[in-house]
Amino acid sequence: MKKTIFVIVLIFCAIILCIYMNYKELLTNQRQAQKFNAEFEFYNQDSILGTNITTIINKAIDHNEKHSIPKDEKGLYIANDRNSIKIYVHMLINETTYPMESLKTSGLDEFTRYFGEVEFKCTNVKYHQATGKIAEMTFEAKQL
Repeated sequence: MKKTIFVIVLIFCAIILCIYMNYKELLTNQRQAQKFNAEFEFYNQDSILGTNITTIINKAIDHNEKHSIPKDEKGLYIANDRNSIKIYVHMLINETTYPMESLKTSGLDEFTRYFGEVEFKCTNVKYHQATGKIAEMTFEAKQL
């Protein structure tokens, strides 16, 4: 009888331990997502300068490289459902949306030179459903 109760208590403790470990992992993941999102949500404003766009593009590219996000044949990062991030810049002068990779390829220094003092606003933010981390942000140039 004592042996049976001991086994039941042991199984119960193992179940409680597994639940606790999963809960701690969930909390850790939520804190990491909040910290990550805070870095990028800082730029989710109605008025930021083109120099800030350059900064957020560099952060996103560094993040994608650090997490080995693959690229397609055009050199664009392939979005995943966990930790990729994409930045888009919509220019009103020609109604074109540029992905961050094309701005990086053509030269962020050139972008900063011509649009560094132009005001942009964040018009769209999307999150990964699996992790809650920012997946995509779109910035739009205000009237030049």
